[in-house]
Amino acid sequence: MKVVSITILRTTPSAEPTPISMACDLSSYGFFQRQGVKEMLTFFSKTFTKRTEPGQRQSISHESYVVHCYVRSDGLAGSVTTDAEYPPRVAFVLLTQLLDEFLSTNGDSWKSMPTLTESTAFPPLEEYIVKYQDPASADKVTKIQNDLEETTQILHKTIDSVLERGVKLDSLVEKSDDLSRQSKMFYKQAKKTNSCCVVS
Repeated sequence: MKVVSITILRTTPSAEPTPISMACDLSSYGFFQRQGVKEMLTFFSKTFTKRTEPGQRQSISHESYVVHCYVRSDGLAGSVTTDAEYPPRVAFVLLTQLLDEFLSTNGDSWKSMPTLTESTAFPPLEEYIVKYQDPASADKVTKIQNDLEETTQILHKTIDSVLERGVKLDSLVEKSDDLSRQSKMFYKQAKKTNSCCVVS
């Protein structure tokens, strides 16, 4: 899972979206490929942001990447380009927090920021791209979900390992002193009833 780029853009109904600030992690690309990749990322951000309605969020897949776009109702927008495995929910959490921080830092000055070829510096952008490389550490809900999946896998392994040791549940029921005679009869009858319906 990887975040490739984060872009903050200004949108207006009558013009193309304008990138205000951008951060990229192009370490997985060769030195001579990086400029071309950065230009493509800028193009994707502008194109997909233009096709996102104000107040909406959307994810657009392209080859092995996904561009997550969020356009606020005031025209401030953001896009995050990730690989296909990256959780969309975490990408939108990133965008929401980033745009809120950008707005609280710059106020309404973003509406008149220069539209230069090089974007305006916004230092937290670099921090976000590093922090969100691991979605589980950046997002508490994802971390909890991963912990639950890990616990489930451990439980499945434990049950499988008990069964692998040759311990039969039937023999445990027979040997158990805690079960009454009636419970043992019920277990045997239920097993017999269920065995007639099993299709192998």
